[in-house]
Order: sequence, then C-alpha cells, then structure tokens
Amino acid sequence: MKRSLKATVGLVGAASLILLAGCTTDPSVEAPQETGETADAEWFDQELYDKQDQERGIEPEGPADQPYLQAIEPVMADTSEYQVDGAQKLCFANASISNPWRQTGWITMNEQLKALQDSGVISEMETRDAQDNDDTQIADIDYFIAEGNCDGFIISPNSTAAMTPAVERACETGKPVIVFDRGVQTDCAVTFIHPIGGFAWGIDTAEFLIDNLEEGDKVVALRILPGVDVLEQRWAAAEKLFDEAGIEAVDYFTEGDPAEIKKVISDELATGDVQGVWMDAGDGAVAAIEAFEEAGADYPVMTGEDELSFLRKWEDTGMTALAPVYSNFQWRTPLLAAEKIFAGEEVPEEWVLPQSPITEDERADFLERNDGMPDGHYAKFGGEDLPGYPQIWQDRQIP
Repeated sequence: MKRSLKATVGLVGAASLILLAGCTTDPSVEAPQETGETADAEWFDQELYDKQDQERGIEPEGPADQPYLQAIEPVMADTSEYQVDGAQKLCFANASISNPWRQTGWITMNEQLKALQDSGVISEMETRDAQDNDDTQIADIDYFIAEGNCDGFIISPNSTAAMTPAVERACETGKPVIVFDRGVQTDCAVTFIHPIGGFAWGIDTAEFLIDNLEEGDKVVALRILPGVDVLEQRWAAAEKLFDEAGIEAVDYFTEGDPAEIKKVISDELATGDVQGVWMDAGDGAVAAIEAFEEAGADYPVMTGEDELSFLRKWEDTGMTALAPVYSNFQWRTPLLAAEKIFAGEEVPEEWVLPQSPITEDERADFLERNDGMPDGHYAKFGGEDLPGYPQIWQDRQIP
C-alpha cells in the first residue's frame, strides 16, 4: 500500500544547520562503505526536526519575486548602531569554492557585489578562500581583524565549533558580522542566513519516496560524507521516516564519486531489485541513473538536487523524481543584508530562507529558465536580474 505520510545561532540545534550540498568530489575516494546504522542520537534532534518540518509549510515574508530577500517568521534585529554614510568595505572569509554548488553561488555573489558597488553601497569586498581548511579560515579571519580595514565581515564557516572563537573575535571589533550558509555556536553575529535546513531536506525527500513506493521496497541511499551535520541531519530525518513506513533502506558513503556510485548501484542490483534512490546531495546523480541503464533495470523513484545535470537527465528519462533544494540564491543575501545594516535598517536575527523542492510540474519551467547554462549550474540560483546575466553563468567564469 502507498503511504503519505525558533532557535538562535547560539543554540546547538540552530548552529547545526550547516550546509555542504554538492560536497567536494575526491576521485581518490576508497570503496564506499555501507554504514548499516540507524539514525544516531548525535545527529537526530527532535526539536529541530519539528521546527524545520513546520517551517516547510510556512509562507515566507518578503517579495514574491525575490526569494533571497524572503524570511520565515523573522525576529528582527535593530542595526541602527551600524548606520554609516558612503561606500563601505566588506571582508569575506569563505570556506571554499570547491564544488559546483559553491561555485554557482560565488558567481552570483560577485554579480550582486557589482550592483552594490555601482549604487555606492560597497567600495570593495576583500575575500580570502580557506579551501575547506579550518586552520586556514581561522588565520583568514584573524588577518582581517589585524588588518583593521574592514567595515563589516561576512563569514561562511568551514565548520561549526572550530570557527566559533574566530567569529567571536570578529564580533569583538564592533563591526557588523554576517554569518551565512553554515552556522557557528555563538549568537554574536548581527544575522545568520541559511535555508531551512537538513531535516527539511530529509523530510521532503523521504516523504516523496514513501508516497511513490510500496512497503517493503528497497531504497539505496547515496551519501557524500560522514560527520557533516546538515548531511547527517538529512539522512537522520529520511531514515526515521523510512523505518516508520517499512521501507528497506541501505546507505553508503561515496563522496559523490561517479565511479563509486555506479559500483554501489551495480552491486545492489546484482543482489536484487532496487526501487528507490535517495541522495543527500546531487553530485553523481546522473551516474546513479546510468548504472540502472547499464544494468538494464527499471528506473528507480529518485531524489537528486536542482543541479541541471540531474534535471536534464530526469526530463530525458521520464523517471519519477524530485529535486530537493538547498537554496543557492542565499549567496546574494549576505550582501543585501550588509546594505540594510549599513543603512541602519532591521534585519532578521536568524534569516531563514525558503527551501522548496522542484517537482515534476515545475521541472520544465526551471529548465527553460536555465536554458544554455552548464550542467554544474543550479536551477534556483536566483541571479536572473543581475549584471552579466546570462553570459557570466553560461561561461562559468569563476572570479
């Protein structure tokens, strides 16, 4: 039978909304390991699960055509102490641009920067890239502090606990600090910007698979990395719902490597039918589908991501699928938040952006909107009104 089935940055729950969607693919990855474990209490947080589940159904406040300015149930922060005149210098400590999701966002962020430079809000944004290394990012933040030339800080943390003291040091300068996409365990930042979170992703995807499968069907879960909280939360939510629905789910870590993904799927198909594929990030989604084709097996019910390679393969095959989203347009929001802060306007203390999957009914529209974009581009990048559109994204010009 088929079945349907406010916390602050300083709280561990909210701080664990960390993002590593489209994680770095390492071609030297060892053979994947099936975890064979149930949802771990270290990662499953019932309060945060319930919060994100509820937020999925809340209509965000803000302009309908500007999702990067929308917010879910915002609690506003007074920023009048930061009001200044003239163009201001921002300092951006970025975790990395090591995967297609982050590269797409970085392109969009730089185009938003050009617009704010043209309007006289920002003079420049000095950026340091930590290349996925905690020690490097700590040194980057401390460099900015010692330099003393930052009118405001934007920080996309590489990890949660390790970055917390450095973020606090930036706050101690008295300049506004904006944290986005991954959290830290302090509430000293003026605003923390992020989509709803990992549990919401897990609920969206698991419910879709459950609705389209039968009790007793088998799902192979392809996971990128262990120990990354938002990814662990995606799986913890999905595993909980699969267990409750009587779906047999086995999970493997693959680091998104296409060869390893194909091996996992091929090995599973050799032992029996696989009715569903669940992914905690879209890297390698096409490889998973190709493994079914090469085995001559029926296409599975599948969840991938809003990367265009998956959307295009989904359209070509006609398979039953869903594209969950960890809203890439969030890369615009920190700069727009800085504009508001420098003007002394209120911003949400925790800026929760909408996070809505792309359904079959919406797929054609998003493919049409992104016609001509490369496969590594993300459909919900939200930069259509920015300078350089569409050429900069089509050419994949990484600043």
